[in-house]
Amino acid sequence: MLLSTLGVIALLLIVSAFFSGSETALTAVSRGRMHQLEKDGSRAARNVNRLVADREKLIGALLLGNTFINILASSLATQLLETRFGPRAVAVTTAVMTVTILVFAEVLPKTLAIARTDRFALAVAGPLRRVVSILAPIAAAVQWLVWRVLFLFGVEPREDETTEAVHEEIRGAIALHHREGGVEREHRDMIGGILDLRKLTVADVMMHRTHMTSVDADLPARDIVAAVIDSQHTRVPLWRGEPENIIGILHTKHLALALVEHKGDLAACNVVGLATPPWFVPDTTTLEEQLDAFREQRTHFALVVDEYGALQGLVTLEDILAEIFGELPDEHQIVERPDVRRRPDGSYLIDGTVTIRDINRELEWNLPDEGATTIAGLVIQESQTIPEPGQRFAFFGYKFEVLRRQRNQITALRVTPPSKSEMFPAG
Repeated sequence: MLLSTLGVIALLLIVSAFFSGSETALTAVSRGRMHQLEKDGSRAARNVNRLVADREKLIGALLLGNTFINILASSLATQLLETRFGPRAVAVTTAVMTVTILVFAEVLPKTLAIARTDRFALAVAGPLRRVVSILAPIAAAVQWLVWRVLFLFGVEPREDETTEAVHEEIRGAIALHHREGGVEREHRDMIGGILDLRKLTVADVMMHRTHMTSVDADLPARDIVAAVIDSQHTRVPLWRGEPENIIGILHTKHLALALVEHKGDLAACNVVGLATPPWFVPDTTTLEEQLDAFREQRTHFALVVDEYGALQGLVTLEDILAEIFGELPDEHQIVERPDVRRRPDGSYLIDGTVTIRDINRELEWNLPDEGATTIAGLVIQESQTIPEPGQRFAFFGYKFEVLRRQRNQITALRVTPPSKSEMFPAG
């Protein structure tokens, strides 16, 4: 009798450990990895995905089974010890079963589940599906009662996650793995760049009209060709009357084919006639939408206008790719950036036109880029004025000193980032 009762209690503790470990493993399992394993044909991964698809049902069944098993084991232990310890049986049973359940039915299986999460989840998914299906009616009734009670306190069922919430979850997971050394900085930046395509607009990455290379269409053909060659761009906007009146986009390939066809005779070439009609896009277009538009239009170049139709700049496919992969220098560019230079004292000399996103990515800073696009724009936005050279400011833990200003544009700044002790204070 004694041995059989001890055997039943031991079996109940094993079942309790199974429920406890399963709860931890299936709560912490990587859903992304399970979906990939299911795609590769894993039946166990398919069982895991079906279980975690309805977490309320899963957790309800596990807690129901675990609670019943633990109470039953404690009751049997009390009955077993009652003949030996008499009135003290309850106290002795409470002490013994608390330690036993805590160590062998809770901490041990949950520690194993944390250490081998995916393997544990795959191993228990099959039998657990059958257990959940058996306990589902009782668990559903318990869950209904729970929500009725919560409703009295104003708690509503959880809403479905938005796309933005899912993206932030991915971003947070990647940042965590990068901090722990599992993801390289370049990979973190690339994934973050892809996620940002939905919220960034072409205005955030475009080349401003003040930096555009364009050519007067009324110039002699020889001067237009010389200007296109000097620009070192494959596509050059042509304007007439005023620089903002773009009438066409001249592609160097079309120009080269025309020169070959006419054996280099510029007089026989209608250079302006080779230009294709300009394509204008609103500055509020998201990068994801613009990327799709580039694919549909089968072109890599668009002019950006504001809500009034005024030219703001130009955007290319390379500008969008740079948000994902970082700056992509061509064979004519110098790899080193002359517009961001580190000084021996730890400060940086930065050109005012450098974008905040580029600085954050290159230097691993965390300056906000929601309002302003460039580092100069951030200083103007926060100071609410156009500073004079020599003025100093402190925003977001960083120190800014205006070095040069041309008209109303800040052209150079000295930025001092916070020290490590300031970023990570002790205690």
